[in-house]
Amino acid sequence: MSSEYDVTETLDVKGQSCPMPIVKTKQAIDDLESGDLLEVVATDSGSMSDIQGWAAGTSGVELLDQVEGDDLYTHYVKKTE
Repeated sequence: MSSEYDVTETLDVKGQSCPMPIVKTKQAIDDLESGDLLEVVATDSGSMSDIQGWAAGTSGVELLDQVEGDDLYTHYVKKTE
């Protein structure tokens, strides 16, 4: 899988359901530096709204994009502070 983003780290949460994709995403973002980009790959369709809502309500992160594929949901979250 290729993207136009310069991904710092990829988080694989395939097979995990709510709330684990959010919990793991938050943990991974906390370990990154400002400006780093986290790619989150999930199989839970709920992760689309969950990660969008989490990013909107969380300071220091920006959801750049979400890509829905065949039973695969990819999220690009940037740490901004």
